[in-house]
Amino acid sequence: MSFSVDDAALDGSSLRIWLWEESARLGFDDLRITDTHLGEASERLQEWLAEGRHGQMEYMQRHAHIRSDPRHLVPGTVRVICVAMNYLPPEIDLDKEWDRLEDPTQAVVSMYARGRDYHKVLRNRLQEFAKSIEKKIGAFGYRVFTDSAPLMEVELARKAGLGWRGKHTLLLNTASGSTFFLGEILVDVSLPMDEPQDEHCGTCQACIDICPTQAITAPYQLDARRCISYLTIENPGPIPVEFRRGMGNRVYGCDDCQLICPWNKFAKRSELPDFASRHGLSDADLLQLWSWTEPEFERRHEGSAIRRIGFSRWRRNLAVAMGNALASPKLESAEKLLMHQALVAALPSADTLVAEHIRWALSNSSI
Repeated sequence: MSFSVDDAALDGSSLRIWLWEESARLGFDDLRITDTHLGEASERLQEWLAEGRHGQMEYMQRHAHIRSDPRHLVPGTVRVICVAMNYLPPEIDLDKEWDRLEDPTQAVVSMYARGRDYHKVLRNRLQEFAKSIEKKIGAFGYRVFTDSAPLMEVELARKAGLGWRGKHTLLLNTASGSTFFLGEILVDVSLPMDEPQDEHCGTCQACIDICPTQAITAPYQLDARRCISYLTIENPGPIPVEFRRGMGNRVYGCDDCQLICPWNKFAKRSELPDFASRHGLSDADLLQLWSWTEPEFERRHEGSAIRRIGFSRWRRNLAVAMGNALASPKLESAEKLLMHQALVAALPSADTLVAEHIRWALSNSSI
């Protein structure tokens, strides 16, 4: 059963101010509140699934009925507290990220994944936040989430006013661009709600034009089956040959649509040590990462979002990037020889998935 903020002997505005201040104390950069009604977003999700644009993410289809309404996930929910946390560490230079994409020796990992797994960081802080709220207003029903349940969190955050949906389908706001994580607390408390923001993309379609695999098929329309983030992370099988060239040297995720977005000129830096790049992932080269054994992969990526894809997918992605490097006129002869030799040496012990990608990579070699 839900109750109103009056039951907590606090007027709505006072509690709202306290919630924002407490969330800021815990490291969150914004907080907004909305209800559970998703309207047309649920219908658009069904259409997207019916077209098969979710690829092999079967969990999207399996939990679609829950995803369409937060009350199916947590019965009794009447409000969703949506928070944002900036993740861009100080050492990342967005201009230099373009230079790394043009260097065939480099291994490019998506910026969000270079530090500690954000799921753990946000979940712990959300849990602490919920406990603080409980101390403030008394016992109430809640559950915390961050990209970890069948919940349309981007749509909820948009509706709450944390930003607007960009044409690349990511959430944008004028203060932080798109370089922030989202988290939610589903509550049975009738908190005062916020209003959605106006959209500010205008006629810009830079994100659509820059996508290496044309995954953004139209404004606000993403085909995950073409997206490098999906292909390198969620896709369990071979990278389709038609997308391997487009991957370039991206070995985990892709940031192109964010790097090109004018709003990310305003991206805020995070001082949280959790999001600082680890193990040299902001300037790692392909041969360096290819030299890791499976135990090294497990050890170096402990506490990282990357670890969940496993060693085989990691090597698959690296093999594609090395194949693109071997085909690049920018690769020096000595580097080409070392890369060729490393791939040949790995082939006899490679599993079926990795071996196929190694052979493709070697087919690009002139040695």
